[in-house]
Amino acid sequence: MIKINNLCKQYGQTVVLDIPELEIPNGQRFGLVGNNGAGKTTLFSLLLDLIRPARGEVYINGKNVAHSNDWKSFTGSFLDDSFLIGFLSPEEYFNFVGKLYGMNASDVLDLLGRFEAFFNGEILGRGKYIRDMSKGNQKKIGIAAALMGNPEVVILDEPFANLDPSSQIRLKKLIGELEADKTILISSHDLAHVAEVCERIVVLEKGKIIRDIQGSEDTLKELEDYFAA
Repeated sequence: MIKINNLCKQYGQTVVLDIPELEIPNGQRFGLVGNNGAGKTTLFSLLLDLIRPARGEVYINGKNVAHSNDWKSFTGSFLDDSFLIGFLSPEEYFNFVGKLYGMNASDVLDLLGRFEAFFNGEILGRGKYIRDMSKGNQKKIGIAAALMGNPEVVILDEPFANLDPSSQIRLKKLIGELEADKTILISSHDLAHVAEVCERIVVLEKGKIIRDIQGSEDTLKELEDYFAA
């Protein structure tokens, strides 16, 4: 379970995130939506201890992220290309990440087989450094790396951005095939994709939770009506 208590982030006198309480149960597909500046990336950065809050605490499976590194062994994430190592090839990068999880090159190669359709022949064996690949292909590499090591918790910021339509469809299928006990957090500007893959969706506005929606056949319309108002 992910548990947030009295979480606040501010820069100077400007409060950019203020969440008194939020719980995300194990195994939930959780979506986060909001306009630019709503605080989505800030929230994910706080969850991953990439930035420190003005006050409050974040726990992942009982581990305080600011005071322990234990949660990192079962948490996979990709927020942006700063998570990548641009001067490596994709193969070198995957092997680097694999070693962090105690995997050898053969293990890594076997695991990458599950991403064959998602990669669509554009990632492996291309003889390119990651920095020279398109934003979409960099996104594919980051998502695949986030899923290595069989993480219990997966956090993805705007995973559908920069992907072509075919890759978006393949990514939704990939997420749908993940084990039911994995906790998946996804932020996105694409309301349709989030409504399709997430069973619960939280709407952020100016750093505050405005709506907390349990998924249904009417979820997409409810979201569209809210943002069209």
